[in-house]
Amino acid sequence: MIFTSTPLAGAVVIDPEKFSDDRGFYARMWDANEFTAHGLDAQFVQCDLAFNHRRGTLRGMHFQKPPHAQPKLVRCTAGAIYDVIIDLRPESPTFARHFGAELTAANRRMLFVPEGFAHGYLTLCDQTEVAYQMSAFYAPQSSGGVRYNDPVFGIVWPAEVTVIHPRDAAYPDFKPQSS
Repeated sequence: MIFTSTPLAGAVVIDPEKFSDDRGFYARMWDANEFTAHGLDAQFVQCDLAFNHRRGTLRGMHFQKPPHAQPKLVRCTAGAIYDVIIDLRPESPTFARHFGAELTAANRRMLFVPEGFAHGYLTLCDQTEVAYQMSAFYAPQSSGGVRYNDPVFGIVWPAEVTVIHPRDAAYPDFKPQSS
């Protein structure tokens, strides 16, 4: 696996290191020892799958508050997404900054999202599927979010948002003391 730091402290893009021959290729997608060696503390306890019918579907920007905050590993298994994370850790030097990366079934790239980050994505084509591995169980009472188009974050999405859950569209303006 090839680990590449992002501009946001603790967030990492992970590309599979492919070993190819005439059959195709083989690549490791998870190795606890390699994650630990790169300072990523994640013992996954839950895996989820999200399927999206249409291009332009936005899911996010979601997070879980302590004590149920959850690092996660995100991968697009069908189609393509523009995956975005926002650092919501007030003590972080990258607080309130965002990072985006294109994850596709073809590039097999993954994004490690640290605890304390909001996460969301926009589908770039129809019939898109996204797999998540999380280090904490989903706890609805700890669920929260920030608005995908809040000017505080200045996220430039690569395509128009055409499908969004009303809850995701209605998150209030971000106020740093509320994180």
